[in-house]
Amino acid sequence: MLEYRGFESFCSAYFYSPNWWQKMLSFLLLPFSLIYCFISRLKFSFSSSQKDLGILVFSVGNLVVGGSGKSPLCKAIYSFFNEMSEYKNAVFIVLRGYRRKSKGCVVVSQKGEILVPCDISGDEAMDYAINGANVIVSEDREAGILKAKELGAKIVILDDGFRHFGIKKFDILLKPFSRPACDFCLPSGAYRLPKSFYALANFIPDDSDIVRNSRILYPTERMVLVSGIANPSRLNKHYGNCVAHYHFSDHYDFSAAELKEILKKHAATSLLVTSKDYAKIKDFGIPVSVIKLELNLSQNFKNILLKYTKSF
Repeated sequence: MLEYRGFESFCSAYFYSPNWWQKMLSFLLLPFSLIYCFISRLKFSFSSSQKDLGILVFSVGNLVVGGSGKSPLCKAIYSFFNEMSEYKNAVFIVLRGYRRKSKGCVVVSQKGEILVPCDISGDEAMDYAINGANVIVSEDREAGILKAKELGAKIVILDDGFRHFGIKKFDILLKPFSRPACDFCLPSGAYRLPKSFYALANFIPDDSDIVRNSRILYPTERMVLVSGIANPSRLNKHYGNCVAHYHFSDHYDFSAAELKEILKKHAATSLLVTSKDYAKIKDFGIPVSVIKLELNLSQNFKNILLKYTKSF
């Protein structure tokens, strides 16, 4: 059962598995992609001088629309440094806070205390906060980094920070799980920046650098999979554990009433959700099972991170 995808379902097919008329549409939109690429390169050329904010900054990003596993990697890097005595409680994650009902620079959590509700922080930031991270949301990434520094940060991890070329940072770029059908920028292809920008990354991890482990917390007999994430096909492997599955748009604002209706419709014993979606519905009083994705970094990856900290 696949519902509520609408425009996102079209985009997923258009970018990754287009039919013949979607390929034709992509070809017709090429002039706009060329303009988009030109503007992107122009923006980069004006930001080639990077500002040193006096703090270690690691950026985790990607070049394509949709999910590439940035959040789990940010968590893994956070845990790696936070477990070191010299960085304990001095690591912060800074992100935009997409679709939050607030503006400006907001401290979401610090030293295990969550300071604002999910609608103020955004679902991704709250996911980090629930997992114990120090978190700041800010449209202005520089302001977010400086706020973290003011609060005692020694390391800042920028979620989706690659495009902020004017900040001195160590750029980690993730490649998508599935290769886009077209290598052009939007709107012909899935690339938010030209594919050639991979050459600007400091490190591009491969499969040997990251080990992904997925498990279900609090599983029940009759689960319904409900998601509001980009590229929900990543969850296909869990279909066999569920009596039904529903995919909503990315960052979907769930209501308790509609989720309770889904539970009732399928006589389900719990909803199976991602940790990002759990952040939004944890206070609904609904039985929930959670897909927990954990990443283990290879020794090579860890050595690369440590090398940059020593060279800073």
